[in-house]
Formats: sequence, structure tokens, C-alpha cells
Amino acid sequence: MYVKNGADLLSHGNRALREAALSIVEYALHRANPYRAVRELVRLEAHTLLVGDLCFDMRERGTIYVLGAGKASLPIAQALEDVLGDRIAGSLVIVKEGQESSTRFINLREASHPIPDARGFEAAKEMRGLATQAGPNDIVFCAFTGGSSALAPYPVAGLTIDDKAKVHRLLLESGASIRQINAVRKHLSQIKGGHLALDVFPAEIVNLTVSDVTGDPYDYITCPTVPDTSTFDDARQVLDAYHLWDSMPAAAANYLQSATPAMENPRDFGDQRVHTFLLVRSGEICDAAAEQAARLGFAARILTHEMEGDSTELGRRFGEQLSYTHHNEDETNLPAAIIAGGETTVTLNGEQGQGGPNQEFALSAALALSGDDMVVLAIDTDGTDGPTGLAGAMTDTSTIRYSKEANLDIMHALEHHNVSPLLTRVKDAVVTGHTGTNVNDLKLGLRG
Repeated sequence: MYVKNGADLLSHGNRALREAALSIVEYALHRANPYRAVRELVRLEAHTLLVGDLCFDMRERGTIYVLGAGKASLPIAQALEDVLGDRIAGSLVIVKEGQESSTRFINLREASHPIPDARGFEAAKEMRGLATQAGPNDIVFCAFTGGSSALAPYPVAGLTIDDKAKVHRLLLESGASIRQINAVRKHLSQIKGGHLALDVFPAEIVNLTVSDVTGDPYDYITCPTVPDTSTFDDARQVLDAYHLWDSMPAAAANYLQSATPAMENPRDFGDQRVHTFLLVRSGEICDAAAEQAARLGFAARILTHEMEGDSTELGRRFGEQLSYTHHNEDETNLPAAIIAGGETTVTLNGEQGQGGPNQEFALSAALALSGDDMVVLAIDTDGTDGPTGLAGAMTDTSTIRYSKEANLDIMHALEHHNVSPLLTRVKDAVVTGHTGTNVNDLKLGLRG
């Protein structure tokens, strides 16, 4: 079971709908696990290594390497290890601190997320050194997934790891989208934006990745080993849009301001051999949720795979839409399920309590519900919503009622971005721990 505190979540409110919501999220997270996808994709038959439609005769090949970093990289590494075993001669995968990790042949390093630290920097340097050892007959499996920007920081010359950490913190608190954030981070790194691939060449690269960005753009989800489509101008425009120039570390601001077109990240790799396989799409979590909701008897509708914007505002609209659906029965007369994916954001303006975008979304949605026969669940699929140990929240009208009984001010919690204590107190926080995947957030509304 992914959800660890199901008993608390089912102890109050509309228990039938809450139980259905848990069933849906369990199935969706199972479907989004990349371990299964790797085992289906990568096979070893005698001396032949098969990766999708690729075929490698290992009698004519040299060394197999496995490199990676990210919140969904561990199960990819574990699956590769189960297939390839001691054929893996060189490896390093950087995982988030606290992930339950166990590998026999692949070397793991733990580092900090979402703010990078010195452990990640040292591991990134070690990874780069390993990448340069690969020769023209070698195969390098690259398992870079969402979270690699923080877990494998390698700042450009002149920036310290403390500078890089401050850049990450400013971007995450600004309200910028993940694409905007990554446009900046890629241009302040020595390995992102395709630069690690340049270290690997002339070896052959096989990218195995999971998408946590709407639209599944490779250069935003596995960016160290694919060509970059963003530019220094894009990065500078982000700092303009969110008024970040004066807050940036001086070394970072000076580097971006003085960068020339000749310093751009690689736009293509010429005739070098790079194969990229998307194991789990960003929208897979929504599709799986809709499938399980239909199996449970709900008329399921996916509103969007690409929800972006302010968490509190979008949560309110989601709750209103679920309430509207409640009062306008569809032709099937079935219970309804509305589903959305994407990545909503929180903008911090000096106020920073404990919380995250999915917790704010679910709590705001609860305020807009018009009856007791509705439940909202919102989670970050990696199991960590914002800088907390919570995955998200499950709410209904009991959330409002119990908060009032406990003299907890919901509006104050939302305005001060301090929703985790309230949600934990009323037993509506969702706890999963590290899930082993990292696709888009899941927003689910059920109406009985």
C-alpha cells in the first residue's frame, strides 16, 4: 500500500467516497511505477540485450554503465540491475535522502531535495568523472528523472553550491512554472542542458525516464543527456518576469547577464547515438485514475492533464466544479469523478509555514464544496508535497467542520501557507513516504 495512514483518512467524513478515493490513488500510483515499465522494455536473451526495438550483441560490446539522478530513478536502477546484474561495470545513481534503497551492483548516493547540498555536488562530480570513462563501444543507461536538478547540482564555474541552493530556493518560492524554473537551472549547470551527454560520447546513450512535466518535453525531464531547447534569453526572461535579479546571488546574476550565444547549451548531438524511452507519461496518473474510477462505478472525466497556476485559486475552482456537477446529474446518473493532472504552484511572499501546493489545493477545494457527498484528494505523486513529509491531502466538508471545532482558522492557514499542521490535526493529511515514481500531481474529486 502506498498510503500509510489510510485508517486516519477513513475515520471520518464520507467514508465510502474516501475509501474509493484511496483505491483510485493506489491503483494510479501502481500504474505509474517505472520499475514495471523497465522490466517490460529491457530484456537480456543469451548474449543479446534488447531495449524496445534496439538490439545489442553483447559479445561485440564493451562496458555497461548506469548513471542517473531523480526521485523516480531508484526503481529504474533496481530494474536494470535485476535484468543486467554484474554486467553493470560502472554506475552511480543519486537518490533523495531517505529513499528506501537497496541495490547490489549499482552505486547509490543520497542527496538533498528540493534544495541542493554539498553531497549532491560531490556525487555529481563523481558521476561526471565516470561518464568520461565511457568508450565508443560502451552502452550508458541514463536514468534522469524529475528532481535531478537538485539531486545532481554542478554549478557553472564561479558559483558555489550555496549560490546554487539560493537560486533553487528563490525560484521555488517565486511562483514560476517548472518549465521556467528549469530554463534557469539548466543555464547555471555544467552537466544539465545536454552537457553530461557530451562527457559520455562517443559511447551510446540509452535514456530511460519518467515525465513530471506537462507535454513530456525530454529536455525538461531528462535534461543532462538530451539537447536543450531553452536559451539564455529564456532564463533571463524568467528573472525579469518574477523580479528576481536583485535577489539572485551576484555570481549567478552576472553569469546570466554576460552569457553569449556561443555559451548556449548543445542544440543537437550531430551523429552521436542517443535513444530516449519515456517509461511513464506525465498524464499516465490521470488515465489510470480514470480507469479505476470507472471500474468502481463512477462516470469519470479528465478535466486536463496540464493544470498550472495558483494552488489556492485552482483548488477553489475545482471544488466549485465538483459542486456544480453534483447539482447537474449527467445522463448516466452515475456517481461522478473529475480528475486533473499538472503542477500547481504556491507563491511565497515572506510567509513560509509548513505546507505544499497539493495540500493548499485540497483545503481550498473543501471550502467550495456544497454538500457532504463529495471528497477531494490532491497529491504529489513522488510522496513529497512541498518541503514536507506529506504527499498531499484528502478533504471534504468534515475538514471544515472539524477545523472549526478545533478553533483552527483555515483562511489564516492558507494565507500564511501553513496548512500542514491543520490538515494533520484533522487527520486529512495524506502520508505515503517515497513512492518511487514522479509524474504530474493528481487532483481527484468524487461526488456520490
